[in-house]
Amino acid sequence: MNTRAEGALIGLALGDALGMPTQLLTRSRIRDLFGELDAFHAGPAENPISPGQLAGTVTDDTHQAMILARLLIEGDGAVDLDAFAVELIAWHERMEAAGSLDLLGPSTLRAITAFRDGTPATETGRWGDTNGAAMRVAPFGIAHRALPLVAFVDRLAAVNVLTHNTTIGNAGAAAIAAAVSAGIDGATVADQLGTAVEAAQLGALHGHDTAGPSVAMRIMWAISLAAAADDPCEAIATLVGTSVATQESVPAALAIVAAFPDDPWRGVCAAASLGGDSDTVAAMAGAVFGARHGVEGFPPDAVAFLEAANPGFDLRRVASELMEMRR
Repeated sequence: MNTRAEGALIGLALGDALGMPTQLLTRSRIRDLFGELDAFHAGPAENPISPGQLAGTVTDDTHQAMILARLLIEGDGAVDLDAFAVELIAWHERMEAAGSLDLLGPSTLRAITAFRDGTPATETGRWGDTNGAAMRVAPFGIAHRALPLVAFVDRLAAVNVLTHNTTIGNAGAAAIAAAVSAGIDGATVADQLGTAVEAAQLGALHGHDTAGPSVAMRIMWAISLAAAADDPCEAIATLVGTSVATQESVPAALAIVAAFPDDPWRGVCAAASLGGDSDTVAAMAGAVFGARHGVEGFPPDAVAFLEAANPGFDLRRVASELMEMRR
């Protein structure tokens, strides 16, 4: 199972790094710049977030996932919300001081700003409905078994209270976490996706009611759309959407998994080519792919390049420590 845990974290980081130079660009512009994306690239000068960023380096998706992983390990599977807020604030301040444009997303930034201003951590996530909770949730899926699913989603919702305490935020995070967890236990891709839908339905029972379409229904629709399309990536980009909205990016990521079930590398490259919030879509897809196929599902040279480009992350060790809690 450790290879699947490693695959989930490394897959997340691979997708994130592939999508780093393409984030916020259009699909057509990505094709103009990179052709068929099949390798890591530096951030192009025109990218509003990652200009000049080195090829193979990751974004806030992986950084936040590693913060969550560390807190899960320290808390034996639980997360102290105040400590989570302090860690996110400290990371954001370090990135600002370094002059980085890769900062916290809208829901998480709103939450930690409120926390810093004195709002209790149990109340800061009231409006968090974007994809921040889903993008960083893979470590939770490694640390916890998906079954029984009700208890799994309950535990995750308690973590999401800090930044994404809404029905939409909980639904999206539950879908990705459950798909990762099911994959680590050996589920097929079809079973991973089925578990994701069920988890999204349960996740939508947690948090503050938020206007918007059903994440679970949009996952099912996106998967069927990709299956019927001659060009699934075009269908996902133009119909499902790839913005920071949970109800776009989570279904898009899982539709990519459905479209490339046996080819994780091609899948994460395709996800990174979608445009919009492509680093997050590819990170979520990569985590689900890696949980199913293990780290061996990705090209060894790509994994080696990723690890060399991000020496501060010991993804394999962290995966092993998360698996100790699962056992």
